[in-house]
Amino acid sequence: DIELKSLIEFKSEFDRLNKVRDFFVFSCFTGLAYIDIKQLKRKEIEEMENGIWIKTHRQKTGNRSNIPLLKIPLAIIHKYVKLDALSNDDLVLPIMSNQKLNAYLKELADLCNIQKELTFHVARHTFATTVTMTFGVPMESVSKMLGHKKIATTQIYARIVDSKLGEDMQILSRKIDNRFSTIN
Repeated sequence: DIELKSLIEFKSEFDRLNKVRDFFVFSCFTGLAYIDIKQLKRKEIEEMENGIWIKTHRQKTGNRSNIPLLKIPLAIIHKYVKLDALSNDDLVLPIMSNQKLNAYLKELADLCNIQKELTFHVARHTFATTVTMTFGVPMESVSKMLGHKKIATTQIYARIVDSKLGEDMQILSRKIDNRFSTIN
């Protein structure tokens, strides 16, 4: 959470580092893999009555992913393109090669004092844990957004948020203690 915040707030005089930050943060808030962002087309961004959504198929699995666009990833899109000016088959984000991106992420991690190794794939993990499950998004919903074929794949991320379960149970315990008297 602190690491994601430091990335979001990071500013550089070097355009390439700002772009890398933007694309990584975009993935943190959408759960899209590198290839899915690279191939994201205008026609896959749909305005619905309940917000703007990415409706795409994962390159790796072919599974459908429906992802509501939160403010941060939407702002990133608007930073790079005017959606209304794009044709249906136009690419949305001007993302660089995965190799360059991952090399620049190492530099970005150093500049943001992030100790863990940052690769673009880490952003999907961040989406599954920090951005969704930690805030109570049901695993079934997270699985759908990530485009997983089996919920068992998503359950791997659930182990990471077990600490959240402990916190939730402490809150529940306090609520129960305030509502019910102890049995004598």
